[in-house]
This record gives sequence, structure tokens and C-alpha cells, in this order.
Amino acid sequence: MIREREDRPGLAVGLALSTYVAFTCIDTSAKWLIEEAMPVAVIVFVRYFGHLLMVCLVAARSEGWGLLRMRKPGLTLIRGSMLVAATFANFTALQYLPMTVTTSIFFISPLIITAMAALFLKERVGPRRWAAVVVGLLGVLVITRPWGAAFHWAMLVSLIPPTASAVYTLITRRLAGVEGPDTMQFYAALIPVVILAPFAIADWTWPEGGWSWAAFLLIGVFGWLGHQIFTLAHRFAGAATLAPLTYTHIVWISLSSWLIFAQPPDFWTVVGAGIIIASGLYVWLRERRLAGR
Repeated sequence: MIREREDRPGLAVGLALSTYVAFTCIDTSAKWLIEEAMPVAVIVFVRYFGHLLMVCLVAARSEGWGLLRMRKPGLTLIRGSMLVAATFANFTALQYLPMTVTTSIFFISPLIITAMAALFLKERVGPRRWAAVVVGLLGVLVITRPWGAAFHWAMLVSLIPPTASAVYTLITRRLAGVEGPDTMQFYAALIPVVILAPFAIADWTWPEGGWSWAAFLLIGVFGWLGHQIFTLAHRFAGAATLAPLTYTHIVWISLSSWLIFAQPPDFWTVVGAGIIIASGLYVWLRERRLAGR
């Protein structure tokens, strides 16, 4: 169902901030279940199975069988595959790294989108934005420090989520106005469920303890809720207004990592995240300025 856009930036900002709280709850739930030795395939499966149930319960009433109709099945299927690749790699990295590290590395995604748009979509990217991409990569090097003892191979795995997410975002741009948002949500959840079902069933483990059950049952709800709120926020304000709020995610992640897992961000993670965030904000400001010409 398509609803008219409204100009309510204050509400949009509040909704966007709530989105990153919900996304933090996803990673926190996953980290908790990982700490309880639950297999990654099971966690990712449950995350998207819960998401799929919520889409079916909420969207199926209004959309009916139209929810299943794909106008661009190839792109829709690739989009869903990118999402499962990003989530599986992220949860795998969370077995070995603090959430602050994986989230900070993920912030390079807007820079990867810029590079991919130039290389594959032939969008014009000037030397200043290319310089911002390079600076952002330097920020990743500050966090990972591949030359020292602090380096862990899972940091390389953490590069998969922002790359897959960049492809996911570019495909979403292509599908905007072609596929309905509920249909994209449905297949974004269905594809991971279908792909991971055999692996999850083969390695199935039930949670133990009240908090583990809460994380197990709510991780998919948090995923669905985050995407729903994010979509609603864009109804009340444009992407140019909401894009910088992405970086508030690191605040919630840092608090969760510190208070729940006793893993505060170290000095180099803070420095590297600052470099990446500054690079991303520069790209955003540059694109906004160019769009205003």
C-alpha cells in the first residue's frame, strides 16, 4: 500500500533514531545467543524466520496474494541473497569481535556504495569523493591494524557485510517504484529462510535460560520493526535529512557492548570509526551540494 509523503522532519528524525535502537537490539540478541554457543546458521535462520512471520501477519492482510508478485525476480532474489550474506558474515564475526568493531567497519558501506556506483553504474564521482573513499579505507586499517597482534581474521569477514549491504542498497534503488516495499520485505526474509533452513535444522539448538529465550524469540521482531520504522521515517523526510543519523548507531552499539558484554570500544576503534564517519559525512555533504546545483 502506497501512502502519500508528508513533510514532518522532527518525527522522521525520532523514527530514524528508533530504527538504530532496533538494529542494535538485533546485534545484541545475536551476540547473546553466540555467547550461549548457539550455531550461527540457527541464529540467522531464526532472525529471518521471525521477520518473515511479522511480514506475513501484518502485510498479508492488506496485500493478499499481491505480496508474492515480483516484477523483477532476478534482482529481487539477488537482493535477498546479499542480505543473508551480510547477516551471516556479521554474526560469524561477532563470535570473535566486539560489536563496536564490527559496527565501525560496517560504516564504510556508504563509501563502498559510492565506489560501486562509479564503477558499475557509471555515475560520476569526482576526485574529492574518491579521496573520501580512500580516507575511509584508512579508517578501516586503523581499526583492524593488520600489521599488529591486535589483528584477527574475523576482521576480514567483517568487510563482507558492508560490501554485500552496498550491493543490496544499489539494487533497492533500482527496485524503488518497481517492487512494492512489502513485497521486498517479504522476499528479503523468505530467501534467507529458504537458504538456511537445511543448515539450521541439521544443527538445531534450543536456547537455555530466560534471556536467551527472549533474544531467540525477539531477534526477528527487532529486524522487522527496524525496517518498518526506517521505511516510515522516509515517508516524513528525505534521505538527505536522515542519512547522517546512521552514525548514531555506534552510540547504541557502544552502550550495549559496554553494559551487557563488558566490551567498551578501545582507543583505535574510536579513532578509526571517527575517520570513517567523517569520510562518509563528507561524501553525503558533497552529494547534497551537487544535487542542489
